[in-house]
Amino acid sequence: MDNRCSTLSLTMSADGTALACEQRGRGPALVLVGGALCTSASDAPLAELLAADFTVFTYDRRGRGGSGDRAPYAVEREIEDLAAVVALAGGEAMVHGVSSGGALALRAAAAGVPVRRLSVYEPPYATGPEARAAHLDRTQRLRELLAEGRAGDALAEFLRAVGMPDEALHGLRRLPVWADMEKLAHTLVYDHEVMGDGSVPADLLASVTGRVLVVDGGASPAPLREAARAVASALPRARHRTLTGQTHEVAPHVLAPALAAFLAE
Repeated sequence: MDNRCSTLSLTMSADGTALACEQRGRGPALVLVGGALCTSASDAPLAELLAADFTVFTYDRRGRGGSGDRAPYAVEREIEDLAAVVALAGGEAMVHGVSSGGALALRAAAAGVPVRRLSVYEPPYATGPEARAAHLDRTQRLRELLAEGRAGDALAEFLRAVGMPDEALHGLRRLPVWADMEKLAHTLVYDHEVMGDGSVPADLLASVTGRVLVVDGGASPAPLREAARAVASALPRARHRTLTGQTHEVAPHVLAPALAAFLAE
């Protein structure tokens, strides 16, 4: 397969939910797991860079893009979704997850999904009691707004919480991309559920026996960097790496060589 080309397919999760997947490149299987408001298309730039050395699988998490969804939501179903993509990739794969997608990947590895090697970028855990309380409050607030049919307000609530100034938010609301983001707003609760109570799940991480690379950005906010170090410390076989000058929106051309080097070891 030419690594500049991709193949689209559907795979079925254990509960019958159809998952839209895309495959690029050739080599060992690698699955990318996106974070909040991300689809398979969001991971495409990184996938293109890694396709020279790996068969890269990207997929729309449930409720997003071309994938289906079923109520009620449960984190266990998303773990089964990732397991289905790993099965499509050959029954075992390396996995990279970004932000809450990294938290999902860690939970899947702990649950026994056959992950050969794992890397995560800035899973956004809270490292203090006030931050944990804020996470739980925000999860409940998102549920309430979505139940009232206020997807746009839920999206705005989330974006403010992750640091977007009101002026930038008002500008974003006037752009065409806002409507696309609003279509994904219902999945923000899914990402919050994946994060549990928001704190670093030390007991769960202690059960992840494989090798893990935990990456953060040198220009990211201190809480995200603290969380990355805490995750690395809780994992039995982890390595921590900081990418100088990078933020939570890491540049694919900076991240790709770091991942490729670790996954090829």
